[in-house]
Amino acid sequence: MLSYLPRRSCTRLLLASRAAPCLSRSRLPALALKAAPPASTRTFISWFKTKPKPSSAQAQEAQPVLTEDNLFHPFSQSPFPAIRARGEAIRQLAPCPVCASEHNGVHAHTKAQPKAVAFECPDCGWPTHCSEEHWAADQEHQKYCSRLREANEDEHDLRSGRRMREFELPGPQDTDAAISFANWDVFWYTREFPSMDTERSRRHASKILTYPITIGSVLHQFSNLTLSNQRLTPEGSRSLAALRTNLHVPPGTPETAEAAVTKPQMRIFILGARGESALPPHVWEQLCLLFPSALFHLYFIGDQVSLPKPASELNRRPTKKTTESAKASETATETSSAAPGGESPEPAPASQDQPQEEEKPIYVPNVYQPPTPAPIMRLKRTRSSIEQYGVPSYTVPYTPQLTITGMQANYMDVHAQFQETFDPYTDCFFLFSPGFGFPSPKSVDEATGEPYLQIASPTEWGPVMPLLLASKCPIFVTGFSPADVERDIKSLSTAPEVAGEFDWVITPGPNAFGSEKWEVADFDPRVMVKTNWGVWGIRGKRRDIRERSSWLPL
Repeated sequence: MLSYLPRRSCTRLLLASRAAPCLSRSRLPALALKAAPPASTRTFISWFKTKPKPSSAQAQEAQPVLTEDNLFHPFSQSPFPAIRARGEAIRQLAPCPVCASEHNGVHAHTKAQPKAVAFECPDCGWPTHCSEEHWAADQEHQKYCSRLREANEDEHDLRSGRRMREFELPGPQDTDAAISFANWDVFWYTREFPSMDTERSRRHASKILTYPITIGSVLHQFSNLTLSNQRLTPEGSRSLAALRTNLHVPPGTPETAEAAVTKPQMRIFILGARGESALPPHVWEQLCLLFPSALFHLYFIGDQVSLPKPASELNRRPTKKTTESAKASETATETSSAAPGGESPEPAPASQDQPQEEEKPIYVPNVYQPPTPAPIMRLKRTRSSIEQYGVPSYTVPYTPQLTITGMQANYMDVHAQFQETFDPYTDCFFLFSPGFGFPSPKSVDEATGEPYLQIASPTEWGPVMPLLLASKCPIFVTGFSPADVERDIKSLSTAPEVAGEFDWVITPGPNAFGSEKWEVADFDPRVMVKTNWGVWGIRGKRRDIRERSSWLPL
């Protein structure tokens, strides 16, 4: 029986039998087979095999470009070309605040103008003043210097090359677990996100999630906007109740994907879309995971909607400058690598004759109006929809629960295709920082010679808002600051065909799921805002007909 065992096992077995002579022979083979470890076998050829090398992702995680204690760099000394280019753009656009205060009393016809910033603050790293003397004389700078340093370190951390665990988004929610929309901390905990251990991680995660979670927090039945805290009006309660009949299941029924078979598709129209259209689809999938029993179709409509890369550009080889810019803008690709189970980018077939791309600027400054985002990645099932809508557009059936359509056009160009299909039970509009109260850069009032407000401009929101109100679907609007929200609301009272033609759905107030990251303006580093700081909602006024009991005069 012992001849069937390896030699080392036999030795161990004999030693064990000497130490325990009371064991019977009938149990000895079974004990030997159970206690003997597997024999170590190594072939002669395996001696020449090398150890497997770690993957590129592991190597990149082990050696980040910047460590956590080395994130602060002045813009001119940054190791990333995009940040250095942004510093140069600020030097050309931003005026010195001390010079501006000194020239406030100068006559408009004089040539004296504030100097552009050139000196970088040693505490925050941003170009803030024209000289060191003006920097030392400015007492107001200390009030916002810490915010600028925070934004500086955040920009370098996004490009540091470390593993961004805050971008590793969770998968489907347990049907027995409830989600709380009280604030970011409680939401991340109940939604089983990775632990946000630092304030910087909170700022990164809140910036990419503010768009889908703001929508979800408004529409969800467990929303923090309720009648009790006076954020939801009675009319708004009726509008949201209609939407929630298709977003949720009856009480006592589990919220599963099977329950969506008989439901109509929820259509969310995001008008004036800009940066939100460039988010990876798996970020928008987080909205669907809040409503497991609902089907969503997102429509991004606007002149600055980001479209997929043309198929002809997938075969081009990047030049040296484009590779540098790709490294500088790697923050968006880092989030797409954390997709929990979505589609993979469409592989580009190799070709020998590949034309070089045109040289593009490393950084486009943000001057009063955000630039159009870069083209997004083309996925496997991305298809062109120009034949259907008549404008540059695409459609991606990302998952069975989520479909995304983007249209690079003004809403007036595509309204005719939707005007007969709007339903308050399945449709709603979201406008992220539309700028209703800002003056229009395109149209001027001929009577006064002053520019229209954008809500009344014939080239912007003027003809759009009456059509949205006529649909009777709720319209939700966000603002980037308290002043922006107040400015937009005041513009409603002066806009033709809008003033007096709407009911409040959500009263103006802070948005619990706004971004916690400060966004700094290139034309003046003193201007800092937070994306989606506030939220409010309206709907076209309903005029209910009441039956008269008697026609006799009173």
